[in-house]
Amino acid sequence: MNRRELLKNGLLAGILSLLPFSGLMAETKTIPGKIEDDLSGYKKIKLGELDLFILTDGYIRETDLNSFAPRGNASALKAILKDHFRPEDYIDLAMNILLVKTNDKLILFDAGMGIFADERTGFLLKSLEKAGFSPKDITDVFISHAHPDHIGGVVDKQNNLVFPNAAVFLSKTEYDFWMKASLKDFYNSALQAKPEVLDQIISALQNVLKTIQPKLKFYDLDAPLYDYFSFQLAPGHTPGLTVTTITSGKEKLVYIADLIHSDVILFPHPDWGFFGDTDLDIATSSRKKLLQQLAETKTRALACHLPWPGSGFTKKKGNAFEWFPESFMN
Repeated sequence: MNRRELLKNGLLAGILSLLPFSGLMAETKTIPGKIEDDLSGYKKIKLGELDLFILTDGYIRETDLNSFAPRGNASALKAILKDHFRPEDYIDLAMNILLVKTNDKLILFDAGMGIFADERTGFLLKSLEKAGFSPKDITDVFISHAHPDHIGGVVDKQNNLVFPNAAVFLSKTEYDFWMKASLKDFYNSALQAKPEVLDQIISALQNVLKTIQPKLKFYDLDAPLYDYFSFQLAPGHTPGLTVTTITSGKEKLVYIADLIHSDVILFPHPDWGFFGDTDLDIATSSRKKLLQQLAETKTRALACHLPWPGSGFTKKKGNAFEWFPESFMN
């Protein structure tokens, strides 16, 4: 299976589409033109005294709806899409990348698809430029987890660091998992049906992690960082998926990263799971726990893959949940 075939395969074109790192470096891209000339852009918001910029890296188009929610019902899933005036033959996943400016720090939350980009993704650096910044301005990159669409942007195809002045943070649990990962670690994942893809993912991610080692730091889950940021694990999607709470004055925003991948499907059905979850049971437990927490505290959240710009609120609805996107007038 080559990269071009993988790129045609829905979800694998986004979260899971890659060849081993060395192969990617040597291969000439053969994607025939861009679907859109420029999908870059940003939205600036305030959180207390902090300036926040939501950058877009494009979007992922998932066409394999039978696999999207492994423990769900594909017919019911398509009915939900229809009821919400969504296309019934694909699901688009946004790529929302958060940038936080403090007095002396410029912090990027995840790094986008980068070297693994297809024709719909890879717009982060252009979005960063539109917001008025360059890669050299970034002081820190907070990686939520090591999937390709979150860590692929920290290096370029020549193995150079894209953000040369930045420390790169990751959970120790996440690092340890991927550096030793094997197929047996995915026994409770829908990904077990794709062993050849998993082999490629593991190899590629290990190479990225080795490349960034000189800049790599691990989150302290017991202490805040730079006054504004605190971290907690939400395992399951990956073992070390890290959720970050940003606090400034009386205002809070929780960056939930890949806790959840669809506003209309997985909020009402958090137990359906997601194809990319490493462990479906643990992911479901984390999903429900964090959504309950957000609902009870009425805390604003930002998700990587929910519809642009990805910020909003969670409410309890029966035994499940409902997402209320934040409304912006400008």
